[in-house]
Amino acid sequence: MNIIITGSLGNISKPLTHELVEKGHVVTVISSNPQKQKDIENAGATAAIGSLTDVDFLTATLTGADAVYTMVPPGNYFDQQLDLLTYYIDFGKNYVQAIQNSGVKKVVNLSTIGGNLKEGNGILTGAYHCEQLLNSLPIDVSVTHMRPNSFYYNLLGYIPMIKSQGIIAANYGGEDIIPWVSPKDIAAAIAEEITSTFNGRKARSVASEDLSGNETARILGEAIGKPDLKWMVVSDEETLNSLVAIGMNPKIAAGLVEMYAALHSGLLAQDYYQHKPEVMGKVKMTDFAKDFAAAYKQ
Repeated sequence: MNIIITGSLGNISKPLTHELVEKGHVVTVISSNPQKQKDIENAGATAAIGSLTDVDFLTATLTGADAVYTMVPPGNYFDQQLDLLTYYIDFGKNYVQAIQNSGVKKVVNLSTIGGNLKEGNGILTGAYHCEQLLNSLPIDVSVTHMRPNSFYYNLLGYIPMIKSQGIIAANYGGEDIIPWVSPKDIAAAIAEEITSTFNGRKARSVASEDLSGNETARILGEAIGKPDLKWMVVSDEETLNSLVAIGMNPKIAAGLVEMYAALHSGLLAQDYYQHKPEVMGKVKMTDFAKDFAAAYKQ
């Protein structure tokens, strides 16, 4: 197959590219960074250097392809001017236009846990709207939405707190069960879907391991020499104040707090538990803890 990958050589796109190339597919990786061209070519893929905000570039790159993996690049949560919902919707519209113009018939889209929710999911609302936009494509275009759980590497953001306060604290966690996932397991699931013969519309949950906040803290704590590390649940207000205090866009911070609250209440993971994968991913928290410990020592 001739497959287009967005996301440059990021946490998901890099292992996805390697797997597809190894299986004999013709892969083109889109990157906005010209310095990534050599690395992309060394991975056995073709580099398409340009911006996902350029519909003409995107259309030209997709033309002739059998399938495309779409994702929205991470926004800068510390950009005080960023409207995150508009940011997601604009990318969704660009993808729809380019897919229609190019004639691609298979789309595998990176969404998220809670991507089924129109409201109550905080910053993830944008992913919902992207799903809806892609679902508006003609019925002969196959669309699969990947809904991965909380990324392991998001835990790296708690390192400064652990170093300064000796705890993990947020408005979720503690005894809450948190569904976790590794980018490598997401990549493996995307590779399955993008090379499948499925036609139509569907969503697929992707998970690696379900752990409570306290279990998560214990595993990470043991890896960094703090076996008594605890995950404390604090109020929405405390969490919001701490995010704004480090310079985060207040509106985005409020969206993060709402997302965490939805995880705490069970709303965010409701669809996940209704459609839980029969087989969980291979990468477990104990595996990620090694990377966490290495980052902690820096």
